[in-house]
Amino acid sequence: MKQKSRTAKGRYLQNIVKDKIIELYPVLTKKDIRTSMVGENNADIKLLSHTAKKLFPYSVECKNRNEFKGVYNGMRQAIKHSPREPVLVIKMNREKPLAIIDLDHFFKLLSD
Repeated sequence: MKQKSRTAKGRYLQNIVKDKIIELYPVLTKKDIRTSMVGENNADIKLLSHTAKKLFPYSVECKNRNEFKGVYNGMRQAIKHSPREPVLVIKMNREKPLAIIDLDHFFKLLSD
């Protein structure tokens, strides 16, 4: 895959998240939040205003990769086990466990 394609793929996911944050908090505008540029060493979603930082207290890093097959297989398994909302918990040696939920479910939790 060419670098330009990788960049576009990452930007696509960043824009999805940015748009969901703006949709969740209508008081925010595109001036309050932006996606990072290629090569920047900060979070992928930049909260520029104090209001944005207060409303959305998360640091977002976006990874749009094909190598997450095992994670998606685990999530499919969680979905098959029960009609309840699936949560996948993963852990690597010497790392903290991570809980993975659907992006739409995450924003639904924030809106309640």
